Amino acid sequence: MSSVAAATRLLIIRHGETDWNAQRRIQGHTDIPLNAVGHQQSRLLAQVLTDSPIHHVYSSDLLRAAETAEAIAAPHGAPVARTPQLRERHFGAIEGSSFIDFEQHYPQDSLRWRKRDPAWEPPGGGESLQQLRDRIVQTVLEIGRQHNGEHVAIVTHGGVLDVLYRAATRQGLQAPRTWYLPNCAINRLLWTPEGLTLIGWGDTRHLEALEGAPLQDSSVR
Repeated sequence: MSSVAAATRLLIIRHGETDWNAQRRIQGHTDIPLNAVGHQQSRLLAQVLTDSPIHHVYSSDLLRAAETAEAIAAPHGAPVARTPQLRERHFGAIEGSSFIDFEQHYPQDSLRWRKRDPAWEPPGGGESLQQLRDRIVQTVLEIGRQHNGEHVAIVTHGGVLDVLYRAATRQGLQAPRTWYLPNCAINRLLWTPEGLTLIGWGDTRHLEALEGAPLQDSSVR
């Protein structure tokens, strides 16, 4: 099969809002459920995604992503495949902290995070940016390869979306971020044997009905 014929449409979704998103606390692998706004976001997202069949749905196994994925999958009768390989970056001992607390208690680590040091590992067994990118890109490339010619939804986390955007636009881990990562926005990539390509990013028009509800784009995952 030629590379022109081989392609998989990938719908990349950040989970709906959680209380920790609203409080700007670092989530990582901590299993926090959606809050009321997050459930509303997921329902509105699911409604707008009924215009095109979704053949498969993959999700991080963390509850906030899985709950969002179930809402998306239901109208299509698609099962949700949960995998820890799509989890957020592991932030070790700083999970649950606010950014202010993190900066106060770990000033040197906070500086390395702000500078996007690819080799920095959060204290307490956290995951580096390089490790996150390798895990996520390998996982998503394999999903794309397995589902050639199909439309696949992947529900995951803000840090994951960030590295996927960089992979699709051929930007390094330390390049300044100029793109947004709001909860339940519609983001589209294309997989081919050559890699990932950006098709569309950050569409939140379906969330405009949530008057007064903030669209989270923090770096708190």
